[in-house]
Amino acid sequence: MQISRRMLLAGGAGLTAGALMARPGMAAGPAATPLKIDSRQIEVYGKPATRYRVVQPSGTMGLTLDEGDAFYVRLSNGIAQPSGLHWHGMTEPWRQDGVPYLSGPPIQPGGSADYLFAAIPPGTRWMHSHFGLQEQNLLGAPLIIRERAAIDSGAQEVVLFLEDFAWEPPEEIYANLRKISPEQVAELAGTAPKAMEPDLDDVTYPAFLANERTLEDPEVIDVEAGAEVRLRIINASASTNYWIDLGALQGTLVTVDGNPIEPLAVQRVPLAVAQRADVVVRVPAGAAAPVLALAEGRDMQAGIILRAPGASVAKVPVRTQAATPRVTLEQEKTLRASAPLPRRAPDRTVPVKLTGQMLGYNWQMPVHELVGLPAQATKDERVEIVFENTTMMSHPMHLHGHVFQVVEIDGEPVSGAIRDTVLVTPKSRVRIAFEADNPGIWAFHCHNLYHLASGMFTTLTYRGFG
Repeated sequence: MQISRRMLLAGGAGLTAGALMARPGMAAGPAATPLKIDSRQIEVYGKPATRYRVVQPSGTMGLTLDEGDAFYVRLSNGIAQPSGLHWHGMTEPWRQDGVPYLSGPPIQPGGSADYLFAAIPPGTRWMHSHFGLQEQNLLGAPLIIRERAAIDSGAQEVVLFLEDFAWEPPEEIYANLRKISPEQVAELAGTAPKAMEPDLDDVTYPAFLANERTLEDPEVIDVEAGAEVRLRIINASASTNYWIDLGALQGTLVTVDGNPIEPLAVQRVPLAVAQRADVVVRVPAGAAAPVLALAEGRDMQAGIILRAPGASVAKVPVRTQAATPRVTLEQEKTLRASAPLPRRAPDRTVPVKLTGQMLGYNWQMPVHELVGLPAQATKDERVEIVFENTTMMSHPMHLHGHVFQVVEIDGEPVSGAIRDTVLVTPKSRVRIAFEADNPGIWAFHCHNLYHLASGMFTTLTYRGFG
């Protein structure tokens, strides 16, 4: 069955639920954790806004499990649209991946579906909708599988969940991106005074949120002075990359995308859309320490405050002194996986050219030069994918159901990090390697929501599927 991007966005008219996904109504034992997609009201700059959320009956957002637990969830849909959740960074069975009309049908309003699989790999993951443009309406939440080592360390854990916020409906944002402006018409006709440079940010967001709050009213988290604090930082934004800035704190980066790396001393960490970073810090006695996310291409930031006992909290401005520069791959080149893939020649190499332009907002990722042809693999192969970004925009590339190792950046071999989302910056080449050990038909796409919507999407299809 050929699954098109249009079907994913529009609801897949004509497909039958019986052909696809999770098992609605599967008997749920007492160990099942109820999760519900519903709406809630938040306040941004003093104005109310209704957005989505994923919540447990206790009011807890998202889900936290311990390494070795089973992932056993009953997910119900309490909103007026079909929906569902993708378990980002997990290596669940294909049919439980939560991509509508690819791994299965969406959950209809008032309906539910059960998910049962091993909660692997452990680490900082997250969950989000893959139905239409719901992710821009904040339909995402943390998914933490606490590592045994993290549990044993006794460190306080703090989740920093980053989102970009817009007042307009995402459908309106997307429609405006697709319009051709008078300046673009002039450029196309050759009458523009000079070629236009693309913006670092496709969407001019009015606000950026950290744990659902702006810096006008940030979350202040009390911590023990001098004790280890493990920050689990999740970029759940629709289309914004960030630089994470620890300010006066010294940090140790210990995982990326939930996967261990050789510890790296950091003061700033680049974080592309959908990526995660675990950073261990210690807050000195009497200090209140902001942990900030500076939006790429903008003079705006979001963040939280870590407060030691007795510390006073100073106001942190929403605006920065200058626009934040582009997120780069320089730190990525220095990351080393704690447990790299065994050395092995690839059985298959898949070239993926990232193409497109701001003019008309059209983005593609043809495999073997043919738009719409899926990447293919056979079980137990070692597969390498070579991304070549021909555009002037960055693309955070995500492969569902697998983790991969970054093995080359711009021709430089590296024994890089294990990830599930890698940023491919303008005019760069990035090579990744993975074991084809999870058969199915897996979504494979740019995680900028609007790039995905316009066509930067394909599948990794195992032989014998589809």
